[in-house]
Amino acid sequence: MATLFLYFPVFLALYIISTHFLNKIRNFPPSPFPSLPIIGHLYLLKKPLYRTLSKISDKHGPVILLQLGSRRQLVVSSPSIAEECFTKNDVVFANRPRLLFVKHLAYNSTSLGWAPYGDHWRNLRKIVSIEVLSAYRLQMLSSIRLEEVKSMICGLFRNQNQSVDMRTVFFELTLNIMMRMIAEKRYYGGNVSDVEEAKRFRAIHAESFLLGGKTIIGDYIPWIKSKEMEKRLIECNLKRDSFLQCLIEEQRRKILEGDCCGEKKKNLIQVLLSLQETEPEYYTDDIIKGLVVVILLAGTHTSSSTMEWALSLLLNHPQVLEKAKREIDEHIGHDRLMDEADLAQTSLPPQHPQRNVTDVPGSSVASTS
Repeated sequence: MATLFLYFPVFLALYIISTHFLNKIRNFPPSPFPSLPIIGHLYLLKKPLYRTLSKISDKHGPVILLQLGSRRQLVVSSPSIAEECFTKNDVVFANRPRLLFVKHLAYNSTSLGWAPYGDHWRNLRKIVSIEVLSAYRLQMLSSIRLEEVKSMICGLFRNQNQSVDMRTVFFELTLNIMMRMIAEKRYYGGNVSDVEEAKRFRAIHAESFLLGGKTIIGDYIPWIKSKEMEKRLIECNLKRDSFLQCLIEEQRRKILEGDCCGEKKKNLIQVLLSLQETEPEYYTDDIIKGLVVVILLAGTHTSSSTMEWALSLLLNHPQVLEKAKREIDEHIGHDRLMDEADLAQTSLPPQHPQRNVTDVPGSSVASTS
């Protein structure tokens, strides 16, 4: 035993050095030294993660390779290289890893956000592009967005002499818009038709988002089992799946009873149920629930965070805020609220690359620009 401990540092040094030179022979991107056995570069990661990645990139260059346990991750901090990754080499980075939360909260990698690249993913993307994000569909549902924005403004006006948490306001706005597009439901603020159902939805959504954002060490070091976390994921999935199934059954009954507002006013679940009638073997209830989950998780926090940052930047740059005010006064006036159609008349700011992280089996790419 004493001999083993004596030689362990030698074996460790040989492993680190040989791995370092092997990566060079394979022509891998630069990698922080050393990469430790089993954990790799996990020891380097500290919160907040974006600052850690920024410091590593400053030291090692715009393209670096991290070994996070059993997974490789490519960190890109150059806008031009990130663009090349997601355009010329998009297929290389199009897959997704099989993580524990994906197994239980993304219908075993069959939902759009986590499906492997292939025919199934392309078909899901086509459905979302045509039925959810197309210009026609967005225009048809513009009245929902207008009503929810007016409701938000009225709420702010009522509380004009009080402090308001705008993060919560924006979050509730985006969730109400999404749920009205999905199933004609409001779960936040006033005019909530079913208070108990709303409470149930809010609790399930908060838990899903919390669990989906947790780092599970077993995803990176496979022989470390995360039994307690897996139990929580299974329980959360059962609650969420049951809730979504109730929504589907409710919309199915409305279709059978003819209680729909015409083809143009169908909500997302009703559209997908119509497709289910023609291709029942593909448009299963699980596929529909998976699409609803992706739209809720991908379309709410991202939008509310963008609005929160935009407001924060305006408040921290009063000269820009003043310019925006003048522009609205010139184009809109004081007699009405700004509408989506007015955006074409305003000057849009230049677009800047945003952080994007994409994991793929074996390696991944993260843009930190």
